[in-house]
Amino acid sequence: MTAFQHPVVNLENAQVGTVELLPEIFKLEEINKHLLWEAVRHHLAKRRQGTAKTKDKSEVSGSGRKLWRQKGTGRARVGSIRSTLWRGGGIAHGPNPRSYDYAFPKKARRAAVRHALSVKYAAGQLMVVENWDLATHKTKAMIAALEKLGVQGTALLVGIEASQNAMRASGNNPRLCAAKGAGVNVYDLLKYDQVVFSKDAILALQEVVKP
Repeated sequence: MTAFQHPVVNLENAQVGTVELLPEIFKLEEINKHLLWEAVRHHLAKRRQGTAKTKDKSEVSGSGRKLWRQKGTGRARVGSIRSTLWRGGGIAHGPNPRSYDYAFPKKARRAAVRHALSVKYAAGQLMVVENWDLATHKTKAMIAALEKLGVQGTALLVGIEASQNAMRASGNNPRLCAAKGAGVNVYDLLKYDQVVFSKDAILALQEVVKP
């Protein structure tokens, strides 16, 4: 399919050129919602710490002696005060530290990114700027630039690592998330209201995820 031209603007929201984008990445007609769900599920599973831990009967404190003799007392037999049946005893089959990550094919991940980009493009929530060269690292400078671009609500800023000022200006704003071009994931693409790419970042991502 033939590439199409998408406008590129500067931080003053004046068009300064165009960028060639591939329709098989940004203009998919049939969106695979299940693939998007699976990509988000995989991303959230990888983020889980997996540090939940309980103590079994070999780890809780308590004497190891037998509390009473096996027979003749009329009571149920018991071998240890640390039994899982007793209050203060160990936990049977409790959680242990583990990784929640699982195999998710690379081709499926890249396909999911293509579908997510198509969703954003169709909704008019994707923008390309020439670069992120801010004159100052002040937060208000970034806010002013985004207002000129018409960005409202939350935003994912991609390729911003090329500008130290822009990185610092966006770092303490809870509505903004900075991402490297190659590190864009489906979860962030769908989570934020708008996605703003630098020209270099969107071209680099396009090369990575193209079919």
